[in-house]
Amino acid sequence: MIAEEHWASKGPVSLFMWRKRKTASPRNRTPIVLVHGSSTSAIPTFDLQVPGQPDYSFMEWLAERDFDVWAMDHEGYGRSTITAGNSDIACGVEDLKAATEVIARESGSERMHFYGLSSGALRVAAFAQAAPERVERIILDAFVWTGEGSPTLAKRKEGVEQFRANNRRPIDHAFIRSIFTRDEPGTTHPAVMEACAESQLSFGDSVPTGTYLDMTTKLPLVDPTKIPASTMIVRGEHDGIATVEDLLEFFRLLPTGDKRFAILPGVAHCTPLGVNRKLMWEAVLNFVS
Repeated sequence: MIAEEHWASKGPVSLFMWRKRKTASPRNRTPIVLVHGSSTSAIPTFDLQVPGQPDYSFMEWLAERDFDVWAMDHEGYGRSTITAGNSDIACGVEDLKAATEVIARESGSERMHFYGLSSGALRVAAFAQAAPERVERIILDAFVWTGEGSPTLAKRKEGVEQFRANNRRPIDHAFIRSIFTRDEPGTTHPAVMEACAESQLSFGDSVPTGTYLDMTTKLPLVDPTKIPASTMIVRGEHDGIATVEDLLEFFRLLPTGDKRFAILPGVAHCTPLGVNRKLMWEAVLNFVS
């Protein structure tokens, strides 16, 4: 396995990028970019190593199937520059523009597949709308469109004034565990929750508030009629971030004739780290192959 560190520049902001490949020239030449959500950065989400629990790295699983796999810490997350900004969805689109310049240069491919999780799915959808020339296929996992009827967002709206007043919010072990347990206990192994928390907290005890503020005050942020890319929407059976009705209406409005909608049993919000994660992994593999 070839693992490489890269950096993208967005003005004064340095963005950490992580790349994994089985060989120097992967058979599946279109790179796939994994885009993290609001509370955990790239490696804790997509390249997690769990003691006693093998095979939790989505990056390695895809690389073993001969893909060129990339992930990035968005501004204010992980090893990327922490700024005075709140790293909202619009900021994430600019991050992806900078990152794709690096990926195109290093891989030789001008177009890429994109998988986004939660607010990462919003970043991917917004990027696909803003820069369609870079996008081959997109997977929107734990996505939300209007937010209508979402129990998770209804609860999160209680903190709107805090999100407006502060560009960062505190996180700790209990908070990270709650990401995995709030919808349906038992969908994630306890050792995985602990490993994710340890990995994320090694970067610090706070993350930006921008995506939380966007998701509680600004939805909808994307227009499905302006996304030409082939699209798959993935939803965990127990995910509370969006209703099925909200997602199906977004799906209906997508103009592409190449689109899929998958509801995965025994899965909650954080699909890549769930007990049934390989249902999603296999669905993604099928879609991008």
